[in-house]
Amino acid sequence: MTSEIDRSMKNIPSPLPAAEVVDSGRRNLSGWQYWLIAAIALSASIFHLYTAAFGLRAAMYQRSIHWMFMGSLIFLIYPVSKSRPRDRIDPWDWVLAAMLAGGCLNIIFNWPEIATREGIPTTSDIYLGIMMVLLVIEAGRRAMGWPLPIVAIVAIIYALFGPYFPGMLAHGGFPVSELAPFQYLRTDGIFGVPLGVSASFIFLFVLFGAILSVSGAGQFFIDLSLALTGRSQGGSGKAAVVASALMGTVSGSSVANAVTTGAFTIPLMKKSGYRPEFAGAVVAAASTGGQVMPPVMGAAAFIMAQFLGISYWDIVVAAALPATLYFISIIAMVHFRAGKRGMKGIPLENIPKAGKVLKEGWHLIIPIITLVVFLALGYSAVKAVFWSIILMVGVSWLGKKEYRMTPKRTLQALIDGGLGAVEVAAACACSGLVIGVIGITGIGLAFSSFVISLSGGILPLALFLTMIGSIILGMGVPTTAQYIITSTLAAPALFQMGIPLMSAHLFCLYFGVLADVTPPVALATYAAAGISGSNAIKTGFTALATASAGFLVPYMFVYNPHLLFQGNILQIGLSFLTALMAVIGLSAAVQGYYIAPLTLPERAALLLTPFLLIVPNTSTDLLSLAILVGVFLLQQRKAALRKKASPHSGSINT
Repeated sequence: MTSEIDRSMKNIPSPLPAAEVVDSGRRNLSGWQYWLIAAIALSASIFHLYTAAFGLRAAMYQRSIHWMFMGSLIFLIYPVSKSRPRDRIDPWDWVLAAMLAGGCLNIIFNWPEIATREGIPTTSDIYLGIMMVLLVIEAGRRAMGWPLPIVAIVAIIYALFGPYFPGMLAHGGFPVSELAPFQYLRTDGIFGVPLGVSASFIFLFVLFGAILSVSGAGQFFIDLSLALTGRSQGGSGKAAVVASALMGTVSGSSVANAVTTGAFTIPLMKKSGYRPEFAGAVVAAASTGGQVMPPVMGAAAFIMAQFLGISYWDIVVAAALPATLYFISIIAMVHFRAGKRGMKGIPLENIPKAGKVLKEGWHLIIPIITLVVFLALGYSAVKAVFWSIILMVGVSWLGKKEYRMTPKRTLQALIDGGLGAVEVAAACACSGLVIGVIGITGIGLAFSSFVISLSGGILPLALFLTMIGSIILGMGVPTTAQYIITSTLAAPALFQMGIPLMSAHLFCLYFGVLADVTPPVALATYAAAGISGSNAIKTGFTALATASAGFLVPYMFVYNPHLLFQGNILQIGLSFLTALMAVIGLSAAVQGYYIAPLTLPERAALLLTPFLLIVPNTSTDLLSLAILVGVFLLQQRKAALRKKASPHSGSINT
């Protein structure tokens, strides 16, 4: 049972060697302490499956039960600091877990009475509110590190000392006796929309991912990626991108995605001839892109649907083309880098046969397809993922014996799912504190006014300021929290300037996510660098260049809503083709290679194409096409002349 315990405690989405995994900071428990935690995680999974099947509880009940499980687990599986022993639970952590559970139980058992006195808190409401706010911040610190808790602390300070802030930031201030109960006993604070989405949608998708992993999906995705791309130029790098994209469809974390796929694909890329920093950069950039890849999108899509008041399926459809463009750009980066270094595909004997891979793992695709079909047919996300989970357990018996969901493996998957959801729950609860302050103080309106004022009403400048703000606010913060904070503060400003809400929210999501590959706080890059053995800062800047299309695509869909599947099929198709030209031109320019090494004028011309294509215009579209075709023909002619002059020359290798 040791390997299963280790994997559960470290929240690894698929069975990988422990040496390949970045330290999660969790305890490695055994004996009765492990079984107690396993029982809590199992109970959480059973509760969420039950409510998915028979109906969600009322908001405060569903959310408080969810946070009671998740918050208690955080104090039991994360030590207060890295210096504490990891083979046992400290006495004070039992106390903190019990205190958090007590705060949730107070709501569960006394909610009817609490609801009747809304706005008139008792002394116990105030003290319990203070306790819960402090516990949420500490739980967030343990599960995610300091960035998000610091944002929450700053928000609390801002709410308490509003009169002392300058200019438009100033407000009347709120005493602790008012702020603490507001955060604790309202659906605007700790138990607000973010935690509500975690309690209803996100937990089930994490559980779905855990069951997929136990069923062998991780290895299946990697093998399928190799089979599809291994023979082409730079095949190992392309396989890494495809594997990260496939894993990203069900993964809720860019870091988890990076260590899961990177443990296999990074050594393969290095063996194929890629430098360590580029191998790590590709995996980091692709894994970060998994957070904007439907259907899961790092769990942000569920919250976006709630914020915008639209169906989850609408979000999935709108996000499809931008995510596709992003991954095409990374594949192009890999392709051009391989051409520049004279690299070929993976030897045939090392490539799995596509037919064999699909024959052994085709059943793993069924639940994912079922999930998408159910969403397209109008089923709620809760029902869609519930039935996909049930189907996943059933179809696992069609695969290899070692991956079948026997009672023991099903039990382990339920435990893994319960443990895997704690970080997202912590992010949502901590984000709730920030959302509560934004709501009670009106800082969101002030921030929007500030952006509009600073930009002078000039949209490109407002977009640039929003981009910088989203990256800064997203640094070191999980995807869900990144989106919640950036969209709440920045999206209203863009909306006031005439940008549709969907475009504004996706714009904020993209740049919040890109913080994971933006130095100095680039968590996905550091995780990948740890596996590749490369310099973290150098890998970070390489990843930033590799993910550069991610900085282009959001501007394109803001100015061209056809990229969000708005309009007729001809408009959407033409918009996608022009955007495709932009990312190809950008990728070639960044790598300095097209079909041959680029001269400085050729590189400058290709670098110009994405900027010409941001705003839809027939003249600039045709000019960009002429540049791409012209550089291609020019390089082809030069290559033919070189070949004629030196017919026995070898491959290009720079």
